Amino acid sequence: MKIQQIYTGCLSQGAYYIESNGEAVVIDPLREVEPYISRAEQNGAKIKYVLETHFHADFVSGHIDLAEKTGAQIVFGPTAKPGFDALVAVDGQVLKVGNVSLTVLHTPGHTMESTCYLLSDQHGKQVGIFTGDTLFIGDVGRPDLAQKVSAELTQEKLAEHLFDSLRDKIMPLADQIIVYPAHGAGSACGKNMSKETTDTLGNQKISNYALRPDMTKAEFVKEVTSGLMPPPAYFPENVLMNVNGYESIDRVLERGARALDAAAFEAAANQTGAVMLDTRDADIFAKGFVPNSINIGINGGFAPWVGALIPDIKQSILIIAEQGREEEVVTRLARVGYDYTIGYLEGGIDAWVKAGKETSQIQTVTVDQMSERLKTDPSIGVLDVRKASEFLSEHMLDAKNLPLDYINDHLAGIDKNKTYFVHCAGGYRSMIFNSVLKARGYDNLIDVQGGFKAIKDSGKLEVSNYVCPSTLL
Repeated sequence: MKIQQIYTGCLSQGAYYIESNGEAVVIDPLREVEPYISRAEQNGAKIKYVLETHFHADFVSGHIDLAEKTGAQIVFGPTAKPGFDALVAVDGQVLKVGNVSLTVLHTPGHTMESTCYLLSDQHGKQVGIFTGDTLFIGDVGRPDLAQKVSAELTQEKLAEHLFDSLRDKIMPLADQIIVYPAHGAGSACGKNMSKETTDTLGNQKISNYALRPDMTKAEFVKEVTSGLMPPPAYFPENVLMNVNGYESIDRVLERGARALDAAAFEAAANQTGAVMLDTRDADIFAKGFVPNSINIGINGGFAPWVGALIPDIKQSILIIAEQGREEEVVTRLARVGYDYTIGYLEGGIDAWVKAGKETSQIQTVTVDQMSERLKTDPSIGVLDVRKASEFLSEHMLDAKNLPLDYINDHLAGIDKNKTYFVHCAGGYRSMIFNSVLKARGYDNLIDVQGGFKAIKDSGKLEVSNYVCPSTLL
């Protein structure tokens, strides 16, 4: 038996490949399915099932394409109502894969169809549980994402279901069982996930706050629902794609990976109203970019930030990328449902410059330069675009917190005629913020190199006393 976790850091997502005696199963696959198919072919195995733990909100699953290309059967847990051919399993149903088996455990709470799959080896010994968003390492799934399905389905009621699911279905299992969750630290599907991506169930019973044996249901509901931030706007759209189906990833790639010279790129931008998305690193972007393009670097939390900042998943997008990474960008956009990339700038920014096209820049400063300028001109504002919890934990005194997640809500509070220093934790989010506002006519924003870490480490600017983030939940 082989168990492989296929972890994607950009999405903090874990898919799984399990193989036994020439048969394989894939759990919660990403949109691009060729890696799973290649893995099975190399091992001489046939993919028998595509198991879904629930209708994902944070990414578009590859279940439909994978089933179409391999003949595998898609499986959901009880109460799921997919808009395509799939097996809606019953609680306790056993699925055979080679010499091993997976038992369906219906665990409503994160969503009502949420399901775990309990893996037993060829001897019938239970060895692992694939928990989706029901149980994470250090946390459990947030219970508020499915409440729009029904007016009666409040986050409190979902949390009560989750409490029962954990205690009735998961906690009675043996301590040595390995927990394989769908997400790790950084995902918006929970609030306190560990950087570890697997653990024993026994250790989670000791260390995970949500599995405390003496916890009452009321206490559980209060703790699980406290500190929840609104989910990214693209989540409901991804759910609908996972429920109803979507366009083949092959067609999305064919449309998006279309090379455009500078003239054609400019014409497409003018004619379609497409968002020009520059995916280069922030420090490179700042030195020169296509006017009105926005920067979301491919080397950071790319897909979730695209989802948070481009509200319409059907928005046309034009790509500016490092040469050779254009198809990667299109693929990673498709992972979160942005299927309408219509081409990329062939030759990148160098080709744009060689064609004699205009470029824009964003001014950047070191912390030392920032400190000196504030001494001579205290009227310059400081914007901290980290999350509210990060800001409350520790921040530069006199800084104003305008979290990037809610950038559209902050525009009225920013004076176009005033100069601001803008920082985040390390520089990734602040350049996104500055590029978005630059495209909207805000020309007096200055990016702080190294972000809050550099500010704190310099000792030249006064910082608030540290408060542990966990006390802010």
